[in-house]
Amino acid sequence: MSMIPVVALVGRPNVGKSTLFNRLTRSRDALVADFPGLTRDRKYGEVKHGKHRFIAIDTGGITGDEEGIDSAMAGQSLAAIDEADAVLFLLDARAGLTPSDHALATKFRSSNKPFYYVVNKVDGVDPNTAMAEFYELGVEQFYPITATHGRGVRHLLDELVATFPPVEEAEEDKEEDRYKSTKIAIIGRPNVGKSTLVNRLLGEDRVVVYDQPGTTRDSIYIDYERDGEPYTLIDTAGVRRRKNVKEVVEKFSIVKTLKAIDDANVTILVMDAREGIVDQDLHLLGQVVESGRALVLAVNKWDGLEPDHKDRVKFELERRLQFIDYAEVHFISALHGTGVGHLYESVNKAYHSATDKMSTRQLTTILEGAVFDHPPPMVNGRRIKLRYAHAGGQNPPIVVIHGNQTDKVPASYQRYLEKTFRRHLDMVGTPIRIEFRTSENPYEGKKNKLTSRQVNRKKRLMKFVKKKDAKKKRGK
Repeated sequence: MSMIPVVALVGRPNVGKSTLFNRLTRSRDALVADFPGLTRDRKYGEVKHGKHRFIAIDTGGITGDEEGIDSAMAGQSLAAIDEADAVLFLLDARAGLTPSDHALATKFRSSNKPFYYVVNKVDGVDPNTAMAEFYELGVEQFYPITATHGRGVRHLLDELVATFPPVEEAEEDKEEDRYKSTKIAIIGRPNVGKSTLVNRLLGEDRVVVYDQPGTTRDSIYIDYERDGEPYTLIDTAGVRRRKNVKEVVEKFSIVKTLKAIDDANVTILVMDAREGIVDQDLHLLGQVVESGRALVLAVNKWDGLEPDHKDRVKFELERRLQFIDYAEVHFISALHGTGVGHLYESVNKAYHSATDKMSTRQLTTILEGAVFDHPPPMVNGRRIKLRYAHAGGQNPPIVVIHGNQTDKVPASYQRYLEKTFRRHLDMVGTPIRIEFRTSENPYEGKKNKLTSRQVNRKKRLMKFVKKKDAKKKRGK
């Protein structure tokens, strides 16, 4: 089973970690996932490079001083390194090699992760001179870059992704796994009842509800069968430690959630009915929507609430979750088991909607109907033409539409098409992605080659036309 790799950016404050992080994520149209509250000042984002994808963690600066590294800050970066498959250690060419860099390098040396020593801010200085003193660290290779301008970043990424498992194999694994079992990720904020729900779904206490320090930080994969159907539960609940234990680990628990979402077919987002919807729930939702995974919402701790509180929660859900009107909502009590059985119905519906095969004929018929009912707008006096559609992928389902001027299709019309496809294909619980392709005119730029006979005929015709024109002039 292939998991998306994680790369940590570490180094002193002001060496350019955030600049590099922003260049890696935003400039590649990837989501920069900031989770305030849950992650404090940590940043996580998805990076795309060629066919590869990975999650980047921007660890806030480790304040290193001459006496050594401030232990709490170092703890955070060490936890990030622990979480990562590879580490980018940033150094500053202008500041040169500082005692803090030495201290950090010594601290990191004990880690057996692949480290990439990246020397930033090499613009305006001779890279060889700038990097000479860094060789004191006893490292063979340095990567000179300028994060603000992107110089050297592509080469660094090429070297980095070359060490990751090949994409094709990973995709094949995914394809096989996808049809072996339905992978369900249980996600949500700490203390909303994820572990209790996992135990309920399994019908036994297979997962201990962790409440002691030192629990596993990895997501737990549990394979089981229900009514003859194979399922895999990905439980991200084991990441929470008690408050009196250092919170370092919890800050990186979100990486596990990101990985679990990426690896799942269907995500169950658990929310706490007593607290209603909070911002962290919306951030997690945004992450699921961005990843295109099928989604089921479970509002937990519903038993014993006052009727007016229930009404308030329902109103709030409707108001704030309009952007995912395709997801089914269940009001449950994981502790008492109320409503938990119905979750499976929604999970199965969402899974089938996300992975069912769609035929070109079926999609084109729906497209033609949608265009007939509500044609796309005119652009510069020419109507946008949408000709045919075919399937471009599953989980999320992707519909590729070919036509003319497709880059001019307004967002509102795209939403209309998404809703039309979802309605006709009876899709529940999954987003649907639409990609537009402009069909090229096959004759554009091609000159029609004439045979010698046609050339002669054209000459005779031109001669005839000229004679006629001359006669007309004379007649005048």
